[in-house]
Amino acid sequence: MRKWVVALVAAVALAGCQAREPAQEPAVKSGTGELRTDVEPLVRRFPVLGTPAGARWMSGTFGRADVPGPSTYWIDAVVTLEPAVVERVVADYAPAAEGKSPDVTEALRAELPSGPFLTGDALDAAFDHERWHADAYLDAKSGGLVLIATGT
Repeated sequence: MRKWVVALVAAVALAGCQAREPAQEPAVKSGTGELRTDVEPLVRRFPVLGTPAGARWMSGTFGRADVPGPSTYWIDAVVTLEPAVVERVVADYAPAAEGKSPDVTEALRAELPSGPFLTGDALDAAFDHERWHADAYLDAKSGGLVLIATGT
């Protein structure tokens, strides 16, 4: 009986020490909800944009404001590029229609161009600047560029 109790205690102790899988929930985007139209903050972070004809965008942080530590920021933007910039971007980065569509914050979805969207690793890399990384989706027909960016 004593061996059985020792074995049971050991099994319970080992089971309690097992690593648990953390919850795999995506980080939540939080922000003010303000739909912005100023282009200067976007051009400063993403110089490849040149001088856009216009933009509608939102930004904020991931996670909760009450959690200490450095923040990770997000920007979802729909930028209207000048035709010459669209031509240069297509020539320089050779994006392709791969059937991908951007997943922006819900309040910006009505601003999305209809597509199809040209995407690619080289296009994404063109918008990596300083501590910002962006997934880029270009609707070459309308000149609409969608950026889904994160930075610190």
